Amino acid sequence: MKDFSELPDAVVKAAEEAEAKCRDAFKKIDAVCECNTLRMLKAFTDNRVSAAHMSGSTGYGYDDAGRDTLDRVAAQVFGCEDALVRHNFVSGTHALSVALFGVLRPGDEVISVTGKPYDTLDEVIGVNGATGDGSLRDFGVKFKFIELTDDGHIDVDAAVEAINENTKMIYIQRSGGYSVRAALLCRDIQEISAAAKARKNDVIVMVDNCYGEFTQTAEPVAVGADLMAGSLIKNAGGGLCETGGYIAGKAELVRLCAYRLTVVGQGKEIGCTLGQLRYMYQGFFTAPEVTAAAMKTGCFASAFLELLGLGTFPKPDEERGDIITVIETGTRERLIEFVKGIQEASPVDSFVTPEPWAMPGYSDEVIMAAGAFTQGASIEISCDAPIRPPYACYLQGGITYFSGKAAVMQAAAKMYESEKKL
Repeated sequence: MKDFSELPDAVVKAAEEAEAKCRDAFKKIDAVCECNTLRMLKAFTDNRVSAAHMSGSTGYGYDDAGRDTLDRVAAQVFGCEDALVRHNFVSGTHALSVALFGVLRPGDEVISVTGKPYDTLDEVIGVNGATGDGSLRDFGVKFKFIELTDDGHIDVDAAVEAINENTKMIYIQRSGGYSVRAALLCRDIQEISAAAKARKNDVIVMVDNCYGEFTQTAEPVAVGADLMAGSLIKNAGGGLCETGGYIAGKAELVRLCAYRLTVVGQGKEIGCTLGQLRYMYQGFFTAPEVTAAAMKTGCFASAFLELLGLGTFPKPDEERGDIITVIETGTRERLIEFVKGIQEASPVDSFVTPEPWAMPGYSDEVIMAAGAFTQGASIEISCDAPIRPPYACYLQGGITYFSGKAAVMQAAAKMYESEKKL
């Protein structure tokens, strides 16, 4: 990685201007962080977290007080009845899949009000038809997709109109995924939740909360959603969790999800924690601060790259519902060079050169910069993109603001120097 003194003058000057432009936005991010940190601290003290809770268990994991207390802490922080926080979840997609299979039954219908979900759920849902591999479609669960309005909002009227007697669930993807739209805010989720329940009071509102945790002062299950799921190697793990995920919401729904994760009839009562609890407690506690650093990095990147002539989203002064910043590079070559630049400025594997490849679960080739202490940890510093027009990449992290800022500057210099524009 180059020192700032080695970067083109235009890059350094744009960075200074961008940081000045972000001052008000940074103050708002800090205010959200403080609110979430105080709520986190209260949950830890209310539940009398102690060193004994971090020792872990083996075998069946019966009476694991650390595991059970962490569930209560998470439920209090998220503002819901119960939570299932486990290292056994191998990814956010796994947590979402467990939640879907846990509460849905043959003949049920799901209405996804944010269009088709993220690519990695295609085979879980059975988007391309019955396969015999065990998708929801194989089990007789039907999905309807309601597209967003032209300005990127939930089409509440169309969603409500689509609800019928077989509709079991309203599914919401908070983050934009590989699209150029704003992440949903809690007020958006509150609106569709209220409208859907007014139409059918027993409908389950479920939220894919990946990338969205702690970006606002409340979570979806505190404003009307019944269930949400996410990953511990994104926001909620604070950069310390080595693996895992969570499901949170109404107690009865969490119970059904626990039955799906372990065994019907035993659910949350079993499952050893091995040596993972300390990382999970500490990572969850620091999550608001780490999320704030990622949001500041994204805010800076948006302002900085806009000054250098790229399209970015969201804009620096826009309210954020997730940690992702979309950067429209315009060409395949620029896209690849930018992602390579992020890798070169990563603390781990900076010497590795990312290349597009057919990544499992994705329909297009994907290039990914992921020089993280935990493999695939989007909250640290990462940038990934499908190789398809408009050649947009999706920046997440960094784990600290100043390292994230440096990575973005390095990536911009690499991209433009390859074209000799700076």
